[in-house]
Amino acid sequence: MGYRVLGKGGSGKDGCPALCATDEGSYLLVGWQTGRPETVEIPHLLLGFAESRTFIGAPMTDTGRGTFTLSGRPVTDRETLEQLKMEDYETAIEVPKTERTYFGGVPDGN
Repeated sequence: MGYRVLGKGGSGKDGCPALCATDEGSYLLVGWQTGRPETVEIPHLLLGFAESRTFIGAPMTDTGRGTFTLSGRPVTDRETLEQLKMEDYETAIEVPKTERTYFGGVPDGN
């Protein structure tokens, strides 16, 4: 799977966790392991790196400590895993990239 890094941050090592855009039109997230291979924990700040007019299309749970947990498809492709710079306590998942079409506000009454 091809990808490009959109942003990193949240730990003192290699700037991980990370948010990446894949060449398959999805997002790849490198985050902290949670004990479930399909679920990662990421810092809130990663959401700010999402591409314009898109959002991460997976439900997130706020942990109350500056992070979210979310689930997706575990990345198991050996070539992709070898390219990612991950610590032993990190893992990667793929989640949908969804187009954002509503930006809030009150519709005018016309």
